Amino acid sequence: MEIACLDLEGVLVPEIWIAFAEKTGIQELKKTTRDEPDYDVLMNYRLDLLRQHGLGMNEIQEVIASLKPLDGAVEFIDWLRERFQIVILSDTFYEFASPLMKQLGYPTLLCHRLESDANGAVTNYKLRQANPKRQAIVAFKSLYYRTIAAGDSYNDTTMLGEADAGILFHAPQNVIDEFPQFPAVQTFAALKQEFVRASNRDIEL
Repeated sequence: MEIACLDLEGVLVPEIWIAFAEKTGIQELKKTTRDEPDYDVLMNYRLDLLRQHGLGMNEIQEVIASLKPLDGAVEFIDWLRERFQIVILSDTFYEFASPLMKQLGYPTLLCHRLESDANGAVTNYKLRQANPKRQAIVAFKSLYYRTIAAGDSYNDTTMLGEADAGILFHAPQNVIDEFPQFPAVQTFAALKQEFVRASNRDIEL
């Protein structure tokens, strides 16, 4: 059996921090894993900005409640679900993702957790484990699953490299240029074709 392993933000749903930056007008919050490959550096930068502006979980969740999956994402997940097992491997947080996962039909999600105080201020974040996306692929392979992975950012590249097949989807040009070993596509129709090509089974589009 094959498992389709997908990133979430930028692949299936909008980038949450970018949406929050646009809502609040804090342009510095638009920085994502497409720009900063060190996730610890990125998250501490974000938490510092939230503290500086007096923003917390309530304000972020209000923005998330207004978001919808990217055009074509729900149909793509439905197509995958008939042909593969699906696992979302994301560097988002369970406290963020629930409304979006409902809209996607609740595929399995492995991600991180945020800590907040009684006033909703975000105080810390807890990674599920170091290099979690790659480690999930390692674990699936140890169970003799074949893995096909798709993502868009620096933090996806170790996952793509560890998988039996890796695909860049909606990736910016800087990531495409740095990782030419992965096919890069921009539409869900093309992503379907890459999954069909990468599978070791006969799959119809």
